Amino acid sequence: MLMKSLLHYTENHRYCVYRDFCLSSLDSKMLSSVYQPMVGAFAISLYHLLFQQVPIDKLGYSRAEQQRRLFMTLGLEPSEKGRKLLIEQTSRLEAVGLLQTSRIYVPEHEDYMYEYELQAPLSPAEFFNTQHLTLLLRDKIGKFAVLWLREELWSKEPEEWAGSTANNKENISVAFYDIFELNTHVIDYELEQALSEVSTARQPGMAGIEEDGELNYADIILRFPKESVNRKHVEKLRFDHEQLGIVNYVVRKYDLSVQDMCRLLDEDGIFGTDGNLLLDELQHQANLQFRQGKRRQEQREVLAGKVVSFRQAAAEEEKDSPPPLEHAVQMEYYVDVPVQFQSKCDVHQYNMMLRNEPYTKLLKTFFPGSVPDNLIDIFEKIDLSYKLPGEVINVLIHYLMSLLTSGGSDQRINRNFVEAIASNMLLKQVSTYEKAVHYIREQSKVKGKQAASGASRSTRTYGGKTTKAKPEIPIAQEQGSSHDVTEEEYEEMLRMAAEMQANKSKGGV
Repeated sequence: MLMKSLLHYTENHRYCVYRDFCLSSLDSKMLSSVYQPMVGAFAISLYHLLFQQVPIDKLGYSRAEQQRRLFMTLGLEPSEKGRKLLIEQTSRLEAVGLLQTSRIYVPEHEDYMYEYELQAPLSPAEFFNTQHLTLLLRDKIGKFAVLWLREELWSKEPEEWAGSTANNKENISVAFYDIFELNTHVIDYELEQALSEVSTARQPGMAGIEEDGELNYADIILRFPKESVNRKHVEKLRFDHEQLGIVNYVVRKYDLSVQDMCRLLDEDGIFGTDGNLLLDELQHQANLQFRQGKRRQEQREVLAGKVVSFRQAAAEEEKDSPPPLEHAVQMEYYVDVPVQFQSKCDVHQYNMMLRNEPYTKLLKTFFPGSVPDNLIDIFEKIDLSYKLPGEVINVLIHYLMSLLTSGGSDQRINRNFVEAIASNMLLKQVSTYEKAVHYIREQSKVKGKQAASGASRSTRTYGGKTTKAKPEIPIAQEQGSSHDVTEEEYEEMLRMAAEMQANKSKGGV
């Protein structure tokens, strides 16, 4: 338990206990024979005391009470010495994975309350496969005692059974739907709502990771280094939801993990002098992290030969992830679906993707294999330097891809061309999705008029007759010889070539 001041942890503070399991006989034996030699008898007694706060035939939360009950039951004095001892014992339980302690700030009372979340003991197989726990147990009781405990907790198979199960074992179990048949034609919404309301699972926000996949304060502060200079600024994110929203925006935009974001928040220059996040610098560092991760991922794919499996896993992950909050698009601002997407999505889905997806994910849809680095460089500069909104960049990408599919040459889609369009958008203050759609429609009209005027300039009218402005110049066509060369003609050609060579040699001399 990380505690800076003992005044924040007293017998007057309230607490509650949460658990979602019950102890079996094997769990009790693991606690007494394996965990107790590592953490001590007092810590295991505290574990049992917290376990009994929730009724034995129920799961969930206990009543909120003052911690004076824990002090009195454990025989501890409500003093500084007793607080230090209780903090030490809870820390031992937390270190071996039996307890997780959380501190909750209550604004109404301007004070803290504590939540003790109990974890079930590991099974013998899981415990002895965990190296650091096994080594700690060896240091406490010795190597031979560890081997004896492992044999004691494992019941071997019969001798006549050994060796014959690997090759001759056949699964003859019956599947669920082979026996039972469910009425799936009727959906009982009242039952589903009632089950969700009385669910025994943790409520969103109480656990470390939220259900929508976004990071909360507990995710970050749990992994953030204590000695970091930016620690004091990160701790302020607990009550600053706007700054935490910026963090989640960058996490989703560049597909970062919790560890990646903690490393970025630990960099110099991420926070200003007032303690607020600098979005531009954070996006710059996150983009570098994104590019490096992309290169490393490509190298791993080439070396491992798992490109197909990686794409399938990414598709399944995107399919299973819950949809984020989306902004609707009015039908008057719909754009046409490109040719390569017409068989994959309709016009509604495509326009919603343009309006809500980050440009990094949109580029992946146009380039399923790997997005070219030069394109990433171009749109990275537009995003970080030009400060165009994400939906405007998406419309720009749609416009460029439409030029490619409509017959435009590849040489037009280069850095100067794209930056010229982005600069024009910035000059005309194109800052919303609707303005961007209006802009590309106007550009398409201008290009159509230019093409029509170019065609009209190639013809002229004289006296009611239309003639071409430039005469057609006939081009000599290569034709095959009408007859074969005879031997006399061939010898004459050789003689003339020899004379030309001799004259050339005399002229050089």
